[in-house]
Amino acid sequence: MTSSSTTSRWRTTDPPVELNLAAAHEAIATRVPDRPCLRWRGRTWTWEQVTDRTRRLADVLLHHGIGRTAPLAGQPGWASPHEHLGLYLTNGNEYLEGMLGAAKAGAAAFNVNYRYVADELRYLFDDAGAAGIIYHGAFADTLADVLPSLRRPPRLLLRVDDGSGEPLLPGALDYEAAVASGSPARPAVDWLPDDFYVVYTGGTTGAPKGVLWRQADFLVAALGVRRSDGSDHGSLDELALAAVGRSLRALPAPPLMHGAAHWNAISAWLAGGTVVIQSVTDRLDPADVLDTCQDEAVTSLLIVGDAFARPLIEEQRRRPRDLGELRHLLTGGAILSPAVRAELLDLVPGLTVVDVLGSSESGRQAVATTSHPTAGPSRFVPGPTTGILDDAKTALRSPVDRREGWLAQGGRVPRGYLGDEAKTRATFPEVAGRRWAVAGDRAAWTEDGRIELRGRASVTINTGGEKVFAEEVEQALKAHPGIYDALVVGRASERWGQEVVAVVAVRPGAEVTLEAVRDVAAEHLARYKLPKHLVVRDRIVRSPSGKPDYTWARTEAERG
Repeated sequence: MTSSSTTSRWRTTDPPVELNLAAAHEAIATRVPDRPCLRWRGRTWTWEQVTDRTRRLADVLLHHGIGRTAPLAGQPGWASPHEHLGLYLTNGNEYLEGMLGAAKAGAAAFNVNYRYVADELRYLFDDAGAAGIIYHGAFADTLADVLPSLRRPPRLLLRVDDGSGEPLLPGALDYEAAVASGSPARPAVDWLPDDFYVVYTGGTTGAPKGVLWRQADFLVAALGVRRSDGSDHGSLDELALAAVGRSLRALPAPPLMHGAAHWNAISAWLAGGTVVIQSVTDRLDPADVLDTCQDEAVTSLLIVGDAFARPLIEEQRRRPRDLGELRHLLTGGAILSPAVRAELLDLVPGLTVVDVLGSSESGRQAVATTSHPTAGPSRFVPGPTTGILDDAKTALRSPVDRREGWLAQGGRVPRGYLGDEAKTRATFPEVAGRRWAVAGDRAAWTEDGRIELRGRASVTINTGGEKVFAEEVEQALKAHPGIYDALVVGRASERWGQEVVAVVAVRPGAEVTLEAVRDVAAEHLARYKLPKHLVVRDRIVRSPSGKPDYTWARTEAERG
């Protein structure tokens, strides 16, 4: 039977199924038990082995009382029915096992930024009410400083031996020994579509906040786990059967502690694919990423904008690899400028670059797929539930209305922020009879029905009464051949209120002047958007995921 006839049969006989991560993964595992599920540092874990290890981990969690605590029904959108498991880890098999094992126990894992200092970790673990933490040995000293002051000490600590030589913290268990001790039987837990996926984000909320998604909504709206025609799967068997015929090897290059990376990994798994992890996991090593792509015949690579793309381009030019299997390069979370996109397409024949627009609060909202980039605003093809709200967040903008508004996502959206009623109501307003997720991006409809992304409201510069979006100016600046990276911020000005300042890193040997930068950018921007000052630094500071550090940039702009 062909896949198309199978899809047709499922569509006519079965209603849509509400998905659960654990149930979907195990359904695929029964079909492809011997297929590689995970590859890292020359080692392979098959689907059967990942199933066994995550069941055992779930048993360990349940033995320590870490699972589901209450039904979802009747709870407000900012309440969680789960115990929460912190993943204080760099990339590795344990990170993805932790997510899946928690789901199988009826618990919910959450991401921990391993760059946090003690005060930040203390806030995060208290906010999540962490019942358990899986941590790499290298982080033991920082964790030891935090644990005594937590309002609710975790009941379980699992240390992953990373070769750092750190001894177990008091009461902690060795991860591998604990997994080996767990039962391989399917946990006696119902895997429900109402179970939560939890991701912590600080992008639009100030202090980090846990975004609460029903798994059934998250898998569809954020990961796109649907039929090829966009409709929902009719059953787990249908989803698993579709996965059998696919051949995907995905490498999420950013840290898995960031949503984009583990979303990419889970999405690959639920398409029946193999997740590949590069060898160097504590920083971006472009040589290692490209070597892994070549050696593992990677078909899909996830990066974060120019911050990842530029080093990869330079390394590929320095020592070309055979990237003949690489067909899709996905990027999100930061701008991929047109000039950089063109270089990628030139270096890798047959490559398709997919810009994904979305956030932890909205899921996937729109995509821009291209092989012929042009300079200018970022324009995306919207999804069927994407809209633009007016400035007051009380009405929808019509697609024929060219005025700027708030980019919004309807349909399957998160229930709210963990423990925060006020921010839940502000970010997920009800408009026109449905709930919307508004993550903070400004956008407008274009004449051809696409969405033009203007930028984040939080980094908008008001100069002389005109709004300037930092991301738009950054794209234009990078068209200058001497600029390696750039951030744009506003600085106080007596004349303008705020003035546009460009903080740039320059390519070795290049000379960059304000006048030359303005001349290049003026080909793409109105004059009032051009930077009035240029600040040159050795490098641009970004997070491990490649996202811009605008706080640092503002400080540097003030210093001049």
